[in-house]
Amino acid sequence: MLPFTLEQFLNVFATYNKAIWPTQIVAYMLGAIAMATLLRPGRASDRVVSAVLGLMWLCTGVLYHGVFFSSVNKAAFAFGVLFVVEGVVLLYTGVVRDGLRFAINCGFRAVVGAGFILYASLVYPLIGIATGHSWPALPMFGVAPCPVTIFTFGLLLMTTRRFSYWLLVIPFIWSLIGGSAAILLDVRQDWPLLVSGLIAVPIIVVRDRHAQGAVADEAGLTPSVELRP
Repeated sequence: MLPFTLEQFLNVFATYNKAIWPTQIVAYMLGAIAMATLLRPGRASDRVVSAVLGLMWLCTGVLYHGVFFSSVNKAAFAFGVLFVVEGVVLLYTGVVRDGLRFAINCGFRAVVGAGFILYASLVYPLIGIATGHSWPALPMFGVAPCPVTIFTFGLLLMTTRRFSYWLLVIPFIWSLIGGSAAILLDVRQDWPLLVSGLIAVPIIVVRDRHAQGAVADEAGLTPSVELRP
């Protein structure tokens, strides 16, 4: 049983969206900048994408969870801390240490990542509107926790080299928490959130293992097997 009703949940978003307007437009602009920089991969663009993700997590943690959602759910303070931690880790890893590499590639992983990005930015609000969650009581891209999480999985699927799996822990946790709550509240645009982590995390782990195996093969570290008649 959730400590709030669907009406209270949507009222929080209505108050939140009105209070932060026009930050929603800025969020879309930042998302577009992040996607545009993927077309010209490089150290500067990697830092831009990391900065966009970090800022989205920080703002959502402080403003949505800490200031607004906490009015109907005291657990939001803990959620806010998690989001702030994720934002700080993204900024430290991707901006300070320059430890994330992004690029648009062909292949299954890139297709899934692009699908998550497209869903979070365009399909998500359209489903919300179609199911009766009109403005301002509408979770929006870049400033609401669920689309931010899906968008993050999409961009992390666009990474080209291994990174610390700690970056995946909090988004994965929120995909389960937010996704299950969405089902209980019948917020249909959030339903894919529940499986987003279950899809993205294994794909990233398998990518890294394949890459590690390829490096080992090239280095001659994989023992050869001689087939005898």
